[in-house]
Amino acid sequence: MTRQEATHTQRIPLNRDRVLRAAVALADATGIDALSMRRLAQELDVVPMALYKHVANKEELLDGMADAVVGEIDPPATGPDWQHVVRARILSARRVLLRHPWAAQVIESRTAPTPAVLAHLDSMAGCFREGGLSADLTHHVMHAMGSRLLGFSQELFDTSGPSGPPDPGLAARYPHIAELAATAAHDEGSTVGGGCDDQFEFEFALDLLLDGFEGLRRQGWTSARAKGSRRP
Repeated sequence: MTRQEATHTQRIPLNRDRVLRAAVALADATGIDALSMRRLAQELDVVPMALYKHVANKEELLDGMADAVVGEIDPPATGPDWQHVVRARILSARRVLLRHPWAAQVIESRTAPTPAVLAHLDSMAGCFREGGLSADLTHHVMHAMGSRLLGFSQELFDTSGPSGPPDPGLAARYPHIAELAATAAHDEGSTVGGGCDDQFEFEFALDLLLDGFEGLRRQGWTSARAKGSRRP
């Protein structure tokens, strides 16, 4: 960078949007664990105290970063097929989360939903309601979808690691797990198990859920009726 370019950069006023964009870029490049107010100040070529005019502390910074990422999700499309609309929106959210691998951890760590997350969830609930799902069914659908509404899902456990034939000793002790592992599609970067295809598994579960919700909608499902059918 030339001296003239550096001088021009220094003249750019520091504001909350610039702080958040720089924080997101830094987390993308180095990971969320490496993010600190001091490191961010260095990236922006300001003293750390200058940041506190725009974010009160690191927690507020993380809140803002979560909102910045969620703000990248495409708005809902229009169309008569609510499943298509919801599916497209969720897969957009997944693409955003894949661009920012640290974001799921930050979103989950918030003690309360941030404004952008609340707006996204409200919009998703609206997609279900406009698709003909009752408020009652939509309430339970939102619970069932959980973090998938934001493009990610919590796995039962992390079995990521080198792919290949299972250890013979483990295969003998856990034959069904070994059998399933042998059928997995190849995906070196998987987080749902060595060899599993993350994207396929995500879409498989998503489509199962959406088809199930549509079936309940057609049946005129209500939680009162469902609870009543469980009584002895």
